[in-house]
Amino acid sequence: MDRIRIVSLFFFIVLFLTASIKASSLNLMPMPVKIKPQDGRFIISRELGIEIQGPYSPRVLLAKRRFLHRLAGRTGIFFKLNPESTSIKIVYKKNIKLSPIMDESYTLLINQSGIILKANTDIGILRGIETLLQLLSSDGKHYYFPAVEITDYPRFPWRGLLIDVVRHFMPIEVLKRNIDAMAAVKMNVLHLHLSDDQGFRIECKIYPRLHLFASDGDYYTHEQIKDLIRYADLRGIRIVPEFDIPGHTTSWLVAYPSLAAIPRPYKMERTYGVKNSVMDPTNKLVYKFLERFFKEMAKLFPDPYIHIGGDEVNGVQWKSSKKIAKFMKKHHLKDFHQLQAYFNLKVLKILEKNHKKMIGWDEILHPDMPKDIVIQSWRGKKFLYNAAKRGYYTILSNGYYIDLAQPTDFHYLNDPIPEGVELSPEERKRILGGEATMWSEIVSPETIDSRIWPRTAAIAERLWSPGTVKDVSDMYRRLKIITQQMEELGITHIKNQDMMLRRLARYRDITPLKIFIQTVAPVQNYERHKSRTYTVFSPLTRVVDAAVPDPPLPREFESMVADYLSTGDRAIENRIINYLILWKDNHNSLKELIEISPVLKEIEPLSENLSIISALALERISIKERGQTPDPRWIERAKRTLEKAKKPVAELELLVAEPIEKLILSITQ
Repeated sequence: MDRIRIVSLFFFIVLFLTASIKASSLNLMPMPVKIKPQDGRFIISRELGIEIQGPYSPRVLLAKRRFLHRLAGRTGIFFKLNPESTSIKIVYKKNIKLSPIMDESYTLLINQSGIILKANTDIGILRGIETLLQLLSSDGKHYYFPAVEITDYPRFPWRGLLIDVVRHFMPIEVLKRNIDAMAAVKMNVLHLHLSDDQGFRIECKIYPRLHLFASDGDYYTHEQIKDLIRYADLRGIRIVPEFDIPGHTTSWLVAYPSLAAIPRPYKMERTYGVKNSVMDPTNKLVYKFLERFFKEMAKLFPDPYIHIGGDEVNGVQWKSSKKIAKFMKKHHLKDFHQLQAYFNLKVLKILEKNHKKMIGWDEILHPDMPKDIVIQSWRGKKFLYNAAKRGYYTILSNGYYIDLAQPTDFHYLNDPIPEGVELSPEERKRILGGEATMWSEIVSPETIDSRIWPRTAAIAERLWSPGTVKDVSDMYRRLKIITQQMEELGITHIKNQDMMLRRLARYRDITPLKIFIQTVAPVQNYERHKSRTYTVFSPLTRVVDAAVPDPPLPREFESMVADYLSTGDRAIENRIINYLILWKDNHNSLKELIEISPVLKEIEPLSENLSIISALALERISIKERGQTPDPRWIERAKRTLEKAKKPVAELELLVAEPIEKLILSITQ
């Protein structure tokens, strides 16, 4: 009997491990909550048909058409679309209105005979269809969906992307293609930053000077916004508008200077950073103005929330106003934080009158504010947790600032509620999720996709999948596939790089530039602003703009070096040597392009550094092969050269410098 139990247990373990291996090989992002691999597969043929069981839903009908179009695009199969074929069944109970709390759950069952996708809502169907597309596989003979049972639902209800359309205006087609990409990874909120010091980007019929005098002609009409909202709604994505007040308001004051704390003529801001321009919280006419403005915008945007910004009010103009000082004394307002709370409460009443709720950056948090507002935390998690503990709903953006060019794993491991955080169950429920923020000081319509994607897909997984899903290496494995699939949605994050390099090379062979650019990345955080002053008119067409954050090759090379140093594997050594030879020799080829294209001159020192340290690494490997030990003076010269190579040049960092340094300094006999 014991022997039978042991044998049974053995087969159970084998079966479990086999299922785990199958699940771990799936290229899904976000990773579903529960995955149960089954035996078999559903082979895709021309006879494929889809049966829908549920109320009429434009969302589901569009999703069906897009599914078939994308599936045909990937497989090349000419589907007959036979209405009698029901190999895929879509079953749901009801259509719902988009809201911050909505049912997005679904189940997906695939076996040899067919596919059943079930959900309570049409939104759940949209999420399940994206998972089904990601499951598409091939064995060389057939395209198929692997047999699997999936139960899935989001961890957080608010999974957003902020796009700043002010610093650099983003045409509607940019927003639409990014909405499609958001839907592919199950994000559900597009936060549009519509006003700031550098521009006002939406038509205002009641106060037309806002878009006529403060937009440089780049703004969205009401009809464009209505079309965009419909487009997003069909894909299960809400649009939340942000109008930043009382600071970041130069554009408002250019059009209507009487709103200012210091009324005078204002000019459009062309540079970036925190400006002094601010509205006057003591002026009753300001609130009358905002009441009419928000009434118009509340009718245009159906979402229950309007974002008022509220960040970075430095108080310089308030401090210089005797009128404001007198007002503060009369109303017992001890500091500018209380003055801003006074302003926010007035604005809150206006929003509530228009049946809207308020969101703001974490500076708006004040004891006088009611608990039904939402605090968006950008300054740190301590502000997020403080707000949740005080009874406020919150969303996290700190750690998701994708404009800072930080690596994907940094964002991926930034959990809104990590293990060990001291929050009660009720406090945890108040953390609604998070938003990636794409501020646009140094992005253009040509480069914005490469700054948003693919890193935001990892953020989408962090906000959808269970907190236990955090294997970084597996994330990168899956991301490599997902990022390529996004091209079918029109995302330009891959193809635009070659286009930009061709322009930089004056349409010569770009191979040397491609070899170089795979080894570098833009400097992180706000270091680019330290090297030069950027304005709204600055060119964003240099090598640093074509380079992408977190390129895969340096990461893969670093892993290769680590494996080699721990194992001494000769096959890995040969691969490393091939890269080093490529990088050493590339500089001479790149110099030929630099000689005909002055814009490339700034990268010459970095390319030369790459060549030099690659030669050093080859020399170090050769010394090892001869069974020798490098001279201490050689090591010291190598260290100095490596330190130089690690310093940024042309706002670029040579990412392979560190693994090359490890290789040179860690090789043992």
